[in-house]
Amino acid sequence: MGSLPPPDPRSDEALIRAINRGDAAAFEALYYRYRDWVVRLATRFTGRTDDALDVLQETFAYLLRKTPSLRLTARMTTFLYPVVKHLSLAARRRNCRSLGCELEADVPAPPPSETEGLRSGLAEVMAALSPDQREVVLMRFVDDMSLAEIAGALRMPIGTVKSKLHRALERLQSDPRTRAYFQR
Repeated sequence: MGSLPPPDPRSDEALIRAINRGDAAAFEALYYRYRDWVVRLATRFTGRTDDALDVLQETFAYLLRKTPSLRLTARMTTFLYPVVKHLSLAARRRNCRSLGCELEADVPAPPPSETEGLRSGLAEVMAALSPDQREVVLMRFVDDMSLAEIAGALRMPIGTVKSKLHRALERLQSDPRTRAYFQR
């Protein structure tokens, strides 16, 4: 197996412009820059690494189909988030149909691999949040997205994002199992 290429110093915007001109190396650089993030996010939605790897391929195939007119008007993660979410949920629905299971909410609790290092209380309280609250908390604190980026990715007003995040944090702070995480 070959080694990874060195990180490309160009900005995402510069890489997109190069991709639009047909620069395969720029596409490869963007892929390596975001592949791990896409897989982590897809795993969170699908609950399965194999499905997440399929979503990774589908995500970058989608990106490639958008060229040569692709324009980046936000951070790349803001652009990719709804794509990865949609493809992941579609994969999850396909698996559920084939296994005959019933789908729960569109935003599952973090899979066990993501919560192994967390105390079980935090994982339990996170799982008890509403799906939209859990999604906003994960986007903010796991994916490190700003409120504006979350609003853009979810296509909702920033005030709604703030409200969902505030309610989720209130719930996390008030629960005895997670209160210690908020004390200094």
